[in-house]
Amino acid sequence: MLNVRVYSGLFVLFVAILIAVSLRGDAAVQSGKDKPAKQQANEGDSLVRLSAPAGTDADVESTASVFSSASLQNLRLQTDLNWFFGGKSQRGWELYVPLISSLIGTDADVRSGRFALALSRWQQANQLEPDGILDDATLYRIIETFQSRRIKERVPPPEDHLLTAPASDFYHPSRPEELRKVERQTYLAYKRMVRAAIEDPSLGLSVTADGDLALTEKYLKIISAYRSREYQAELRKKSPGSGRAGLAFNSPHFTGRALDIYVGGTPVSTAYFNRAIQVQMPAYRWLVKNAARFGFRPYFYEPWHWEYTPNVSHQSSALSHQ
Repeated sequence: MLNVRVYSGLFVLFVAILIAVSLRGDAAVQSGKDKPAKQQANEGDSLVRLSAPAGTDADVESTASVFSSASLQNLRLQTDLNWFFGGKSQRGWELYVPLISSLIGTDADVRSGRFALALSRWQQANQLEPDGILDDATLYRIIETFQSRRIKERVPPPEDHLLTAPASDFYHPSRPEELRKVERQTYLAYKRMVRAAIEDPSLGLSVTADGDLALTEKYLKIISAYRSREYQAELRKKSPGSGRAGLAFNSPHFTGRALDIYVGGTPVSTAYFNRAIQVQMPAYRWLVKNAARFGFRPYFYEPWHWEYTPNVSHQSSALSHQ
């Protein structure tokens, strides 16, 4: 009789446990049903976000990584590529990186995949193989683009289109009056550009109380502007070895719209080491980024030489040598 009672008690306890477990499960299910849909979705999202794809920057970086091989080649070619310009053999394109970077729209390091990616997009837009490698074919097309934006008609302006700029605007204030002539619209654009540069504190330019460049300030001062054909011929006699890339027979300076502007180093020396200094100077870097806003375009080979071509077409044309 005792054993029957014990077994009966255990059976009742077992049934009670089963009922309790069943009720807890139902409560849990009901609790889940009672949660707002937004809360349930957010909880699900928290799991998805752990493995969500990267954002735009990461996508660009991933795409740029495809060009890792191209970036290695660019690192070598920027100092080793053999090419020709102005009748002379040239080596590498590292001097022109600021201009090239501005042209293809990137601030990325030459050694990076991002530079190669930007270059590939420019290549594609210019009907070149978009491999991101700055080889001789791409370099010549880039040079062609730069040269196409320069002054085409190198005709002296009418005398009344020239003005005599103040001596304080020149690198050498003692420069004779007849050598301080500038085409009028070019001079006005130059003054607007200089005022913008003065307002950039990163350049640290010395200014007068009137807001002009101080007499002692050399950066961005005019070295040379309008030259007559007769004066250019005299210069060639004094420097007969200058050649095509030096004192040109058909110079853009004849127009009064070409300015040699001081950006650092020896003012107008084409020596490699001098140009290597100039292209690193803040004044030159500023011009690369800003001069086009005021209508000025560079002669890529000479960091100091800028030409006023406000209505220039951005289309490429045949190579032109200064």
